[in-house]
Amino acid sequence: MSTNNKRIYLSPPHMGGNEQEYVRQAFESNFIAPLGPMVNGFEQDFSELTGFKHCAALSSGTAALHLALRIVGVEPGDVVIASSLTFIGSVSPVTFLGAEPVFIDSDYETWNMDPELLAEAVDHYISKGRKPKAVIPTDLYGQCADYDRILEILEPHEIPLIVDAAESVGALYKGRHAGKGALMASYSFNGNKIITSSGGGLLASDNDEMISRARWLSQQAKEPEPYYEHKEIGYNYRMSNVVAAVGRGQVEVIPDRVKRKREIFDYYEQELGHCPGISFMPEADYGECNRWLSVILVDKDEFGASPDEIRIALEEENIESRPVWKPMHNQPVFKNNTVFGGKVSEDLFARGLCLPSGTAMTTEDMERIVDLIKRCGK
Repeated sequence: MSTNNKRIYLSPPHMGGNEQEYVRQAFESNFIAPLGPMVNGFEQDFSELTGFKHCAALSSGTAALHLALRIVGVEPGDVVIASSLTFIGSVSPVTFLGAEPVFIDSDYETWNMDPELLAEAVDHYISKGRKPKAVIPTDLYGQCADYDRILEILEPHEIPLIVDAAESVGALYKGRHAGKGALMASYSFNGNKIITSSGGGLLASDNDEMISRARWLSQQAKEPEPYYEHKEIGYNYRMSNVVAAVGRGQVEVIPDRVKRKREIFDYYEQELGHCPGISFMPEADYGECNRWLSVILVDKDEFGASPDEIRIALEEENIESRPVWKPMHNQPVFKNNTVFGGKVSEDLFARGLCLPSGTAMTTEDMERIVDLIKRCGK
């Protein structure tokens, strides 16, 4: 590996300017533990951003999905349908509750859950007397799934839609914010996301009772007694006041971050789009992707190098890139689970590469990346 060049990370944090002021206020108030004015403020900020009436700030996006599934009554043996092309945190909460994840392949038009395969899966399980308890499509790399088409399939059967919007903060679906329209949506503020609170997540809904229950479960499900009494098992999932302070500063710069992410994607497409064998993740005509990560597909025969050969070449020059998510149905831990389709996500995994997409990258950084990729080709 070259040590002469500075490290370019895949998607590092990018502070907006006011995070330290919010953190200072949190310290001055002495609200350091979970809960406090910054948590309340962050929830309000996010409600205003997304259009959801109610939000619960939590410790992670995975925690948010876990609570959402618990709230809709997922139990051991139930079927929960999810995207296959996603991060495992989108799916592992299903297993926390003893339920069975069933995976749906992507389509090439959006790279998200294929609605036609979803319809097939829903009909299949209903015919067997196992109506799915929930459906969780992932908004892949900042692109919203086709919520309205999915709801057309689910609503006749009263199956809840829970959107995994961990990657799509700031993205739009038919003019509304990512996740809006679902019964509940989960968001992530992990260190590599478009905005970060260093860690953390959030569950949003227009249903006040559901978010109130999420808050209660996230604080160990303590009964309203002066002593500690518990009639249900809860979790330690609440966001801390200090973490929320960082998040408040980040929410302020979401429009700037989306704009810059899209500029980075456009630069890559302009510089690499003419190269034989290289194509880019498409943008669905129903929305605006936040381009959390810029993703290319590489045809080795046409370009002259495989995605992994490009990844290794970049790494040797101290530049981080990453394969596309390995489909869940190909993960050893889910080897016995059912998948509808599978070939599209397998192809995207085989040919895909996520390029550095940090919003603080300079033009010189991007020129360096593009030059190295071009040199990998024929």
